[in-house]
Amino acid sequence: MNVYRLGVDIGGTFTDIVLLDENGVLRNKKILSSPDDYSRAIEEGVRELLNTTGVKAEEIVELAHGTTVATNAIIERKGVTVALITTEGFRDVLEIARFRAPRLYDVNFRKPDPLVERRLRFTVPERITASGEVNKPIDIAALNEVVDRCRDANVDAIAVCFINAYVNPQHEEAVGYILREKLPGVSVTLSSELVPQIQEYERTSTTVVNAYIRPVIERYTERLEARLQDIGINVPLNIMQSNGGVLPARVAAEKPIFVIESGPAAGVVGAQRLGQKLGFNNCIVFDMGGTTAKATIVADGAFSMAPETEVGGDAALGHRMTQGAGYLVQAPTIDIAEVGAGGGSIAWIDSGGGIQVGPQSAGAIPGPVCYNQGGTEPTVTDANLHLGYINPDALVGGELSLNREKSEATLSDIATQLRQDTTDTAYGIHLIANARMMRALSSVSSERGLDPAEFPLMAFGGNGGVHVCNLAEALGCPEILVPPAAGLFSALGLLFADTEHQCIRAFYQPFDEIDLASCNMALSTLLAEAEALVARDGYAPNARKVTCFADMRYVGQNTALTLPIPNPPYDTEKLTEIEETFAKAHLATFGYRSDEESVQFVTVKAVGQGISAMPRLPDKVTVPEGVEKTGHRKAYYGDGHGWVDTPIISRKDLNADRRPGPLIVEEYDSTTVVCPSWSAALDGWNNIVMTRTNS
Repeated sequence: MNVYRLGVDIGGTFTDIVLLDENGVLRNKKILSSPDDYSRAIEEGVRELLNTTGVKAEEIVELAHGTTVATNAIIERKGVTVALITTEGFRDVLEIARFRAPRLYDVNFRKPDPLVERRLRFTVPERITASGEVNKPIDIAALNEVVDRCRDANVDAIAVCFINAYVNPQHEEAVGYILREKLPGVSVTLSSELVPQIQEYERTSTTVVNAYIRPVIERYTERLEARLQDIGINVPLNIMQSNGGVLPARVAAEKPIFVIESGPAAGVVGAQRLGQKLGFNNCIVFDMGGTTAKATIVADGAFSMAPETEVGGDAALGHRMTQGAGYLVQAPTIDIAEVGAGGGSIAWIDSGGGIQVGPQSAGAIPGPVCYNQGGTEPTVTDANLHLGYINPDALVGGELSLNREKSEATLSDIATQLRQDTTDTAYGIHLIANARMMRALSSVSSERGLDPAEFPLMAFGGNGGVHVCNLAEALGCPEILVPPAAGLFSALGLLFADTEHQCIRAFYQPFDEIDLASCNMALSTLLAEAEALVARDGYAPNARKVTCFADMRYVGQNTALTLPIPNPPYDTEKLTEIEETFAKAHLATFGYRSDEESVQFVTVKAVGQGISAMPRLPDKVTVPEGVEKTGHRKAYYGDGHGWVDTPIISRKDLNADRRPGPLIVEEYDSTTVVCPSWSAALDGWNNIVMTRTNS
């Protein structure tokens, strides 16, 4: 019997589905997302893919999923009614938050409203000291009154976050027991179970976000599993985490903060693993979809991690490029810069009469005007259609017909307002979208002191190949790589990831005062917990890998760096080595090191991985070609080249010999535009490799 692995990635516009067999043959399906119930589009797409390929449901042995459901629930404020129970005197921690704003001199900026209304923020007299001692026992009478008020308010979930509970969870555990006993059916999240880390606002915010979306994700995963079982797919559902590992759905549903950046992480993992396979350890990763564009960097074979992220903030600025605009979440996250510039980003005229692009997006419904599903505002996709970059008749193998006449009419309207011709307006939209995406690309490369000219640019996503040549020229990147199934590469990247479990514990000790015995005990306990979680997923002892990480900083600093550390036991010599590793990382990140300052642990972590018996990456990925691509069409390449009659080809028409641009490579899931100053070839893994011809 043939065996297949199934990857499903939900985007703001499309849902991407891939089936990968043992020989690296990829079957795929791209379908418009269904925002009212994302699981519906998944069921429809999987059924269609199985029917058209003849693959049987019982032949699927693995299922990985990347989802934006958690993110969307926060951004759209569609979570559940949440109450917060915290220590007396700390009711307004969520309201006070951090003294940060995304734009320094924006007097009109307002923090997002807390996810818990003030009337549902309750306090209880109790106190644990910073050393973990009970200073004031829980006032049970006050707690019972809070329970009654939660019942009367019909809350769906409760977040519990007491001061210093990260040191001693005794009070939170007692309250959790009472709440679950007296309020059955109400979801309860304890900060000490979720993120036992220092910083009361950050821990409170994280606990509240988890409580707010947990019932939403639980219902979603239940619906999705039921739909898949109706098809006959009975393998466990795994969900991509923000840190690049996959997690069983039952765990992800309980702790959804770990899957908030699920979708973007999959593409980065795919790029990093593909780079390792091809023998290059450095690349800039660029993913442009229908709603946003994402960028990150892989250096020395690894992507960088951030100990926290913000969600629900200003997508136009990106999560890592600004802070203070969203809800903070203390969850390890691949460091990704994101901007609101995708194929569905809307072009509009501002109050000064200038043209802007995004961050508002037409999304899947109604989508760009050319999709003919009710869209009325011109988008980047409409501009690219006018410029000749994408097929004028249909996308996704002919399944999505385009209405060019409507698209041209909306572009003409905005061109008239700008007193320009339509081509100049369309190319302007294209270039402005590029400028927005350059912010993300620069933030992960040159703004970190890294020279983009030393990094190839790996581009994927449905629109990545259309824009990549101009972006690479602006960055100075010498080479571009577009992987097979580029428009579905995040779905493919899901299948390259390993199962991962994270165990976290606060360990707030400077190195010059550290208690080595307690440090070794803390890490050894975490290692055992992480390995037990991997064993629970069915991995044999020789298929388990457990590694340690730590958030470290100089004493007095506010920002910590997450770095791998050796497994215990530690002695003084080992700590000195860790201190030197931190100093080098600090120098690379911030441009200096302070050897006279003491280094301290903030948080220690153990990551348990389950190593699959099936190789994560095949030797080669082959995508069966659909309709033969032939002919020419005119495409516009700016003032320097104007309209050029451009050959339309398939990926298989390329080989190891370089073919000069301009070329347009059309595929089922994406389009790659090889501009006149570039040439393209195909490598042994079926990647399109582009290099400059005039350099």
